[in-house]
Amino acid sequence: MKAVPKVDTDGLFIEDVITDDSFTGVVPFYADQPVTADEQPEGEPQPAGYIIGVPVLVGLFKPRFDLMAWEAYQKVVSAALDEYQGTYDEWTALPEEERGEAPIYVSPEQPILWVEGLTQEEIDELTKPPATETPEEKMARLEQENALLKAQNAALSERADFIEDVVAEMALQVYQ
Repeated sequence: MKAVPKVDTDGLFIEDVITDDSFTGVVPFYADQPVTADEQPEGEPQPAGYIIGVPVLVGLFKPRFDLMAWEAYQKVVSAALDEYQGTYDEWTALPEEERGEAPIYVSPEQPILWVEGLTQEEIDELTKPPATETPEEKMARLEQENALLKAQNAALSERADFIEDVVAEMALQVYQ
C-alpha cells in the first residue's frame, strides 16, 4: 500500500489517500449524491476531484496538479505507443533474416506535473520575516510587561499575607 495525493477539480492538493502499490495515473472520484427512492440522478455524475498516481514535488507551499499538462502528456504517450506499434508491426512483417534488432519502445519524458498553487505575492506574505520592533516600541512593550508583572507580584503578595493571617487565626482557635 502507498499514499497518493487526492486533489480537487482545480488540481489543488486535498489530502493523501492509501492505494495499492501498483496504482498509477489519474483517476476521478465522485461526491456522494443523496438520492431518494423516487429520484433518479440527472446525467453523468461530475468528478469531485482526482486521485493522482504521480508523487508531489517537495518544496511546494500549496501543490497543484496540472491536469491539462497530464492530458497533453497522455496524448504524447499514446502517439509514441502508436508509432512504436507501427514500427514493431513493420519489423515483424520482415523475414526473420532481414529483421535485425527488435525496435525498443522509449517512453516520452514526463513533464513536471506538480506546480505551485500560490501566487508569488502569497508566498512572499507567508515567508516574510516577522516585523522588527523599533527601540521605542520595544521599550513601550517592556514597560507594559513590567507594570503587569508588578501588579501580579503585588496580588500574589497580598494573597500570601491573607493566607498567613488565616493560618494564624486557625492556630489561635486550635490552641485556645
